[in-house]
Amino acid sequence: MKFEPKSLDFELSPYTGLTRESWLEAGRYMLEGIFQHIEDFQQPVVMPRKETEITYPHLKAPEERQTIERKAEVFEGLTRSFFIAAPMISNIPDLEICGYSMAEYYKNQVLRVCTKGDPLYVGTYADQQDIAGHVNPFQTFQQTVETCALVICLWVSREQIWAAYTKEEKDVIAALLEGYAHENTVPQNWRLFNMLDMAFLHMEGYPIQKDIMRDHAQAILNYYVGDGWYRDGHSFDYYSCWAFNVYAPIWNLWYGYEHEPEIALRFEENSNKLMETYGDFFDRDGWTNMWGRSNIYRNAATSAFDGNLMLHSSKADPGRARRISSGSLMQFLGREDFLYHGIPTLGFYGQFSPLVQGYSCAESPFWLGKAFLCLHLPAEHPFWTAKENNGTWDAMKGQEIKETCLNGPALCFTNHQANGETILRTGKVLKNQGDEHGMWNYSKLCYNTKYPWEASFPEEVPKEKRVLMGAEVEAQQYVLKDVEEPKEGQLTLKTEVSGKANVTFWCGQKDGILYRRQFFDYGLDRECHWIQAINLADFPVAYGIMRVDKLRLHQVPASLTLGSYGFPDNGTEVMEKSCGNARAVILKGKDATGCEKQMAMTIYDGWRQLALLHRNGTNPDSDKSIVVYASMKREKQYGGFEPYILISQVITKESHEDFTEEELFPISEIIYADQEGCGSYGPVKLKMKDGSQRVVEFEGIEGNLML
Repeated sequence: MKFEPKSLDFELSPYTGLTRESWLEAGRYMLEGIFQHIEDFQQPVVMPRKETEITYPHLKAPEERQTIERKAEVFEGLTRSFFIAAPMISNIPDLEICGYSMAEYYKNQVLRVCTKGDPLYVGTYADQQDIAGHVNPFQTFQQTVETCALVICLWVSREQIWAAYTKEEKDVIAALLEGYAHENTVPQNWRLFNMLDMAFLHMEGYPIQKDIMRDHAQAILNYYVGDGWYRDGHSFDYYSCWAFNVYAPIWNLWYGYEHEPEIALRFEENSNKLMETYGDFFDRDGWTNMWGRSNIYRNAATSAFDGNLMLHSSKADPGRARRISSGSLMQFLGREDFLYHGIPTLGFYGQFSPLVQGYSCAESPFWLGKAFLCLHLPAEHPFWTAKENNGTWDAMKGQEIKETCLNGPALCFTNHQANGETILRTGKVLKNQGDEHGMWNYSKLCYNTKYPWEASFPEEVPKEKRVLMGAEVEAQQYVLKDVEEPKEGQLTLKTEVSGKANVTFWCGQKDGILYRRQFFDYGLDRECHWIQAINLADFPVAYGIMRVDKLRLHQVPASLTLGSYGFPDNGTEVMEKSCGNARAVILKGKDATGCEKQMAMTIYDGWRQLALLHRNGTNPDSDKSIVVYASMKREKQYGGFEPYILISQVITKESHEDFTEEELFPISEIIYADQEGCGSYGPVKLKMKDGSQRVVEFEGIEGNLML
């Protein structure tokens, strides 16, 4: 059953109606879903598991590994559900859920997982090494992640739980934290887990190694790329927001402002820089885009606002921060398919295996509880008292599009007033060949807040059947197929897909055009000039994105496809229109919640045809979906005047009101520099029907490629 808030105030919150009391109701709703499965006060937070093949505990792993993973699951369930429970307990100390005192339950469970000999004991860092059967100074364990969640929640509910322990009990908890605080970690956002563990211990009077603390802090600063974003490993994703820009502000409060003021000031400046543009990352409804790994954490992305509001010199707009946080909360809690037996699914909306990573367990989605940390802000805080505002969306009167282009993290996002959607285009992406998950998470050409990314096949489908299911077509991705040499006068396609873009170079923006380059099956084992590629050039239009891309192929002949967004198919009307040599396919239908949806894909030069691909189990929103896709075939190996330029657009609308002729076919004339008109060199000029002109010029981007 979806969450329906009872306490609403549309004067204070004109966009969502949600107030602080509404958030407390939502917290209770989440906890009731959890504790309906707790049959005994001593039982840990281990929840019903719908998926068993991808997530841990991995049933086919060696026994010693399963032992470590079962302990990690107990700890993860405890600490991540504590993200929701801790601020609820601090606001309602006598809170009872399903007959259990929340303060007493978490006080008891925290102590048990830290007490050696207890059946729920999760073990110290040294204990994990012993279970693994060897000492590896570079080994890391999931428990490090969860110790950080634990200390945050003990801080939030300090008066009700931490202060209620005896000195001896606090020592037991501190002893477990100490190893995870100081031992090996993953050299990315995990460093912050160690930093907060140490900061908590120091704050509570326990000794720490300050040289290790400083080393972690300086490393975190060196991951910073500008505009508030940090590089996490190789990638850019929401970890920059729900880890770096939440944990660093907490560290400032606990340790940095007093003991490392220069570093703390840098963290504060970086967070404030994020706030300058982060609100525009969400759409007009405050919805979070499905992008990057760990999408099961959903609206945890809004916790960066709370992180900023903790700082001494916060720059976040509290009215907009609450509007986005509340909008994203209802994006998920307002759906019937969000829960499985009361627990958030391993998906974005409903259960969706293609986005799930092996480091997750049934309790992992409770990371979204970080959004509830805003409840630690007192009732009189501006976050709760300021009137909701919609920032950019309120200010865009008479302006169709606002575009934000950040070169550091290679993120370009556009706010579209016509449909209220936000579209993200990314770069600086490098994934291993065959890493389908990585390419879906990071390598889509566009990510749309109202059209979550579509996979190419359900996770359980054997590889030999994937081609038959349309694996040669990807939503919002190009797929290249080499063509075999002619046999008996015929061109025949290979039976397997030979190329998907696994690397995206960022070239930046010039004159309103965003330039990128994608390589197909990129690998360091061969020289770059042997690798098939495509130069990308795109720009926003009122309802979507227009593409003017250029083939950069060596081994031709070849064929290519390009998919639209995945369209939820719950009864879809399909229409076709043409204008000169341009063609469009229009879909009208509804998503799983019954909301009206409309999408159109238009093709111009370079493409041969448009077609539909019907799929099952590949869309996060609906069981059935449709991908509109363009296709072309370049038949000559060398010479001739085959097309180089591929022009297309995808536009969307959250209603069934027809697109106008100009919206479907916005180009009045395409002018090429070469005499043959195939776009082999020189600028491509697009004269638009609204009187504007766009000039796309690929020469020169070679010197600006960034990864």
